[in-house]
Amino acid sequence: MKWETEWSALPHFSANVQFLNFYALDEPHMNLIWLDDFLALAATGNFSRAAEDRHSSQPAFSRRIRALEEWIGADLFDRSSQPATLTEVGEWFAGVAKELNAKVARVPGDAKKIAEASSVTLRIAATHALSFTFLPRWLRSLESHTTLGPVQLRSDVLERCEALMLQGKVQFVLSHAHAKAQGVLDVEPYSSARIGEDVLIPVSALKEGGGARHQLQAGRGAVPVLQYTEESGLGRIVRGVLGRRLESLQVQVVFTAHLASVLRTMALDGRGIAWLPQTLVEDDIDQGRLVAAASNEWAVPLEIRLYRDNELLGKAANAFWSTAVEE
Repeated sequence: MKWETEWSALPHFSANVQFLNFYALDEPHMNLIWLDDFLALAATGNFSRAAEDRHSSQPAFSRRIRALEEWIGADLFDRSSQPATLTEVGEWFAGVAKELNAKVARVPGDAKKIAEASSVTLRIAATHALSFTFLPRWLRSLESHTTLGPVQLRSDVLERCEALMLQGKVQFVLSHAHAKAQGVLDVEPYSSARIGEDVLIPVSALKEGGGARHQLQAGRGAVPVLQYTEESGLGRIVRGVLGRRLESLQVQVVFTAHLASVLRTMALDGRGIAWLPQTLVEDDIDQGRLVAAASNEWAVPLEIRLYRDNELLGKAANAFWSTAVEE
């Protein structure tokens, strides 16, 4: 290489001078920062505003744009008018820059997937309601048919479980599901399998003398309701399936929380009606601590689904998926 010839021909030069010779004589390389600079300027056509958006001085920003153009070998912007506009080459490079940025953003996740190909650890995100009820029993049933490696569980609301999957931080997501309340994992490149069933039941504490303290019936005045937050997967389902019907009744939201377990506690305290998974409250119902607060038509059948990315999971994770689906 040329820089090696320069290095050996000038042995009396200092290391710093030799280092500078390497950069002076080698071919220029594109800096990934230039892509974001280019896209910022393409969006506004204003050098001052784009430099500010990039937290850079305008002279430094302009030098980087010019360096990018020199690397490409053509002007990307027509500077003869304000705001600056993209040249024909610039229009083409706008698509290239966006594609390159997208590929770079995927590199850490793709590298992680490759690295975990030989990993025996299973990383699962599960909603709180299933983490404390369904998941332990389900894993125990799988272990009766196969040997599972170490399991790392992240328990959270559905929105954050979905984010963990999108970021490649978990291999699987376990959650309740309903056809009328689909989420980001219900489309490609993700797939899912039904591994269980559940039902959301409107329940209330008992009143003195028996029966539900609060009942969901038309014409009975404002009924106190315990509601899920927007981040909750069960809340997404309640709104998607029952939202319009509830709006037609006189209901008063008196308490809101992420977790079904919190709404269960409030329901037991007599604060109102909550739609809770049967897997969570079956003992409360069997022992008479909670009772149905509405007719069966207000119950919401649920699926329990296991989600995965269709891309490479690794040997242990693929074996786990096969066992889970076969069950």
